[in-house]
Amino acid sequence: MRIRILGSGAGGGFPQWNCNCANCRAVRARAPGFTPRTQSSLAVSADGANWVLLNASPDLREQIAAAPALAPAEGDPVRASPIKAVALTNGDVDHVAGLLNLREAQPFSVYAADRVLQALAANPIFTILQTQLVPRNELHMDEATPLTGAGVDLGLSIRAFPVPGKIALYLEDQNAPNFGTSAGDTLGLEVNETKTGKSFFYIPGCAKIDAPLANRLRGAALVFFDGTLFHENEMIEQGLMGKTGSRMGHVNMSGEDGSMAGFAPLDVARKIYVHINNSNPVLDANSTQRAAVQAAGWEVGADGMEVTL
Repeated sequence: MRIRILGSGAGGGFPQWNCNCANCRAVRARAPGFTPRTQSSLAVSADGANWVLLNASPDLREQIAAAPALAPAEGDPVRASPIKAVALTNGDVDHVAGLLNLREAQPFSVYAADRVLQALAANPIFTILQTQLVPRNELHMDEATPLTGAGVDLGLSIRAFPVPGKIALYLEDQNAPNFGTSAGDTLGLEVNETKTGKSFFYIPGCAKIDAPLANRLRGAALVFFDGTLFHENEMIEQGLMGKTGSRMGHVNMSGEDGSMAGFAPLDVARKIYVHINNSNPVLDANSTQRAAVQAAGWEVGADGMEVTL
């Protein structure tokens, strides 16, 4: 099974178009230790020929152009794509907007929780993806869903499960408890290769490592996990936004309740941070924060990184 990080940044990417924080200034200046990042997405294939995307970021066209395996092959018809399916972890703009890049009457399948499918159905812009060509399939919680697309069995299945999180910003109800968030608004995905039984987890958004999640991840071979913020108040301290990590629905890397501490007893073989916000000091490869996450056994994901299971 081949896994490619298409985008390792959080919403807005790195640098963010309108951000003048120290990190964004440094990456624009091509300072040593800083690497540009597009918005969060993965691509997975069991055979190297047919692929499923995990989330479709607004940067998807650029990401496809940077990944030769996602381009039509020389002998393909004049309209063709190895992308056969897209699975969504939530309805965030930075995870669904890229679907519009796939609008040229190309068949593929979409998989998502019912709440996300409802959000897509309620927005007429997504009707550009004709349902007779792009069927929308519900991911039922804790059921293995075999992936197919354009008549192809992808040799993969996905088991979706709810994780602590928050409803997409544009769907928030300011008058409802927890802004109207309910189970299924934020998902983790366990991707399984049918032939070998090998699997990994993709969780780009998560507000807390609770006991059910910890038990699920214990002993995993590979986890791609939410690396949005290093600490709770970094957005506030940098004058970027008046929201904490918790308010945004993201667990922090550091602290007693952070992901480094939460993963420490779980014996996960390989841990890779993705969905990294432009404010996060780990984006500086020479920072003490980068050294801290590496000392805790973590890798900081980068666009184009590939993993084979």
